[in-house]
Amino acid sequence: MGKYFGTDGIRGIVNETLDADMAYKVGCAAATVLKDQNDPRDGYNIHDKRPLILIGKDTRISSDMLEAALVAGICSAGADVMPLGVLPTPAVAYLTVRLGAQMGIVISASHNPFEHNGIKIFDQNGFKLRDELEERIERMIDGLEACGKKTHSALGRVLTDDGRGTELYVDYLAQSAQTEIKGLRIAVDCANGAASKTAERLFSRFDIDYELLCDHPNGININDNCGSTHIEHLKNIVKAGEFDLGFAFDGDADRCLTVDENGEVIDGDKMMAVMGRFMKGKGVLKNNAIVATVMSNLGFHEFALNNGIELLCASVGDRNVLEMMQKRRCNLGGEQSGHIIFLDDATTGDGQLAAVKFLSVVSGTGEPVSKLTQDIPQYPQVLMNLPISGGNAAKDAIMSSSALKDAVQKEEQEIHGSGRILVRPSGTEALIRVMVEAKTEEIAVEIANRLINMIKSL
Repeated sequence: MGKYFGTDGIRGIVNETLDADMAYKVGCAAATVLKDQNDPRDGYNIHDKRPLILIGKDTRISSDMLEAALVAGICSAGADVMPLGVLPTPAVAYLTVRLGAQMGIVISASHNPFEHNGIKIFDQNGFKLRDELEERIERMIDGLEACGKKTHSALGRVLTDDGRGTELYVDYLAQSAQTEIKGLRIAVDCANGAASKTAERLFSRFDIDYELLCDHPNGININDNCGSTHIEHLKNIVKAGEFDLGFAFDGDADRCLTVDENGEVIDGDKMMAVMGRFMKGKGVLKNNAIVATVMSNLGFHEFALNNGIELLCASVGDRNVLEMMQKRRCNLGGEQSGHIIFLDDATTGDGQLAAVKFLSVVSGTGEPVSKLTQDIPQYPQVLMNLPISGGNAAKDAIMSSSALKDAVQKEEQEIHGSGRILVRPSGTEALIRVMVEAKTEEIAVEIANRLINMIKSL
């Protein structure tokens, strides 16, 4: 991780570690990097030879402020900018390519509480920026390299969005269904976030009954006891309302978790297992493999082995999953948290795309979700988070501690290969995460607590 960029862009509490001044600097730096790396004979706005940057945002109260600062920074460096309003993160990645822009920026802190926000950047191909470009932007933020500010007629302009992009994105999602979707009753938790802008338009395209939940954002209720990180509400609604299944998105709708007809959570691992088996049966699972992460449950590994699917494991973070998918030429990959990438369709995780693909399987097989997932084992897994102050440098210092490495090795010897231990820094929050799998939940909790206490003593 860089000084400011984590695994999913820049994150912080607004006006503490992320403010308008920072956003202005990011906008100016991003536009400078963009202009420097493009050949002036190609890829520019046909009317005035300036590159175009798209901006989307989630529903946080701070998103408008950060958007205004980003727009100012971008225009100061001589690029044009088109604010798209509230849209899911993957919509901006898709539209950057579809509308021929040279960069896309999203203002969102994804699943984090409303007081947090973030800035994610996509290149002209819809992929996250390369590490070296993020590092250069960081140098400009710190004043170690000057931004290319313009004057006179070289300043950038703000272009008006006519709303066409949203419809293009929804059309693309609806057309991604692998089978006809019909005859289902679903509940959809929009997390009072970006999916509130698109879910109604999307699910109305199918011959299904749907009920939207948490789709009235007010700037401070995003992810507030709703969405993929607070799925209890959806579980109760689905079970009590006799729905066939439910979907829960996060604040920027790049994650999706599912709830079956009995109110049981189907996480990203199980969703990929179900869809991977379906894709293999259709002959479209490339290289007969799925890319998961080191956090994926051992039960997923067992399922893959039993179904003749190779399960590859990347480091945590959708950027790492994507890199392995590209390297191994796979078209399905993702994380337990619900980031799922369909590389034939998209360049990044897309919660609503995952929902459409999962609905295709359920509708195409005619089986209840509980039956589709009944042969996927679930090993006891405990995840604990320890807040850390001091930014990425503090997290890096903890992770490089020899005392921590010794403690983990000792605990691994205690479970004698009958489980797993993973300690890692969060790429999006000021946390150290401790994950333990063991024969029983009690053993896993004991080990996790010992490691948390040990980290606190460092």
